Amino acid sequence: MPRIDNDKFYKNALKKYGATARGLNWHDDYSQLKRFEVIYDLIKDDLDNATIVDAGCGFGDFYEFVKDENVTYIGYDILEENVKIAKKRTDQAIFYKDILKDKLQLADFYVASGSMNILSRFETFLFIERCFEHSKIGFVFNLPYGKDESRSFNYFLPQEIKHFAKKFDCEIITKSGYLPHDFTVYLKKTSSKSD
Repeated sequence: MPRIDNDKFYKNALKKYGATARGLNWHDDYSQLKRFEVIYDLIKDDLDNATIVDAGCGFGDFYEFVKDENVTYIGYDILEENVKIAKKRTDQAIFYKDILKDKLQLADFYVASGSMNILSRFETFLFIERCFEHSKIGFVFNLPYGKDESRSFNYFLPQEIKHFAKKFDCEIITKSGYLPHDFTVYLKKTSSKSD
């Protein structure tokens, strides 16, 4: 179960700020876009004819980064309001899904920006494992950077993720320094379509 009520956390933000970055509890547009840039930079060389599942897609904003590429974009979100908005905004395949429980589609990439910010540690590891298992090339995600001392947010240190991901057959790439208190991880399968 998330640390705080998922529905309230996101529905209150949507009600207050509308379908904006702040409506997804991002600090501002810049911080959301910066995270997307890092994710895109990590996968851009392998995007030709790729399928991407945006796990926790929010309003489908990451689609703006890949829409000019030769890709199939699919969004999953756990909030029905987000699914409706993302479908309207992107005109792509957006589905109501709980990443931790529901059947997931196999795709070249899974990406997740902010999707694990309020999960428990157990849920975070399960989310990572499920997305990685359902990706052919890899899974790219970001997490809040720091010690796990918050009652609301899910802070991690990069070495904790690296230690957990050692059990996978993958290259572990981490990026930090683009924003304070944030880092991105790319779990790239060692036997992928790009080899």
